[in-house]
Amino acid sequence: MSRIHDALRKAAQEKPESPKHAAPPRPTPSFEPSPSPRSPEPEPSAEMGDIEVYIQNARRVDYNPLSDALLVNPSKPREAPAEEFRTLRTRLNHLQTLQPLHTLVVTSASPAEGKSFTASNLALTQAQLADKRVLLADFDFRRPTVDKTFQVPISPGMTNYLQGTASLGDILMRVNDSNLYITTAGDAVPNPLELLNLRECQSLIGELRSHFDWVIIDSPPLLFAADGNLLATMCDGTILVVRIGTTTFDSVSRALQSLCENNVLGIVVNGARRGELYSKYTYYHDYYSYGDDAADEPKSTESESEYVEAE
Repeated sequence: MSRIHDALRKAAQEKPESPKHAAPPRPTPSFEPSPSPRSPEPEPSAEMGDIEVYIQNARRVDYNPLSDALLVNPSKPREAPAEEFRTLRTRLNHLQTLQPLHTLVVTSASPAEGKSFTASNLALTQAQLADKRVLLADFDFRRPTVDKTFQVPISPGMTNYLQGTASLGDILMRVNDSNLYITTAGDAVPNPLELLNLRECQSLIGELRSHFDWVIIDSPPLLFAADGNLLATMCDGTILVVRIGTTTFDSVSRALQSLCENNVLGIVVNGARRGELYSKYTYYHDYYSYGDDAADEPKSTESESEYVEAE
């Protein structure tokens, strides 16, 4: 028995006892950082950093609007239609002092209610202020109008930028030396909504709001395409245009309910007759003299033609 104890004691002395839970071997120190397990965050587009350069070097185009586009005449600022858009401008600029408001979607419930007419004239009126830099962007890829209204090439435009075939510098235009910049819709595409869903679209709108006082977006009607609803989620505010005698209460209700964001700033009523517009200005036009151009001022006896959207 003693020989057994001697053998066990000898074996214990030759083989040290191992710990119950051996620690894993420590890695060799390295001076190079190990790769992050997370996928890298998307980097901003290289040209986004050059956006101010693109604005400063934007291609100049003459102000030569379509004759029947019904744009306000800068040389006749006292005309009633121009005064109505200045009133709208004043209200929007006041709202801008109360909340972050730089990107604006102008849309309607149905086609031919005056959304493009309103967007173009609002952009022109805002750009008349010396301290306002304004961009009118045509995001109505289904029925674009900005190119026709200002008589400029439709391509390259916004669809070309979103597809990566044109840069921002290629699509940005400046109207003479004014504060008004425009981008057209671009080449026709079979998938307008898919283009608007691209990350590049939201990134572009977000960057533009940092470089323009107002980005006014012309979008498709709400009840005929989902484009306007999607654009409204990317912008600070929405204006709904309705036409007297055409837009129904039901269509307005359904259009408002379709919006994902509750950011409707107001409703613009279009299609008022000239007599209705001019009646409240008749006293001032008749009483005060404005010089040699007084004879060119509109009178309340003008024909009862209507202002409609040039589409």
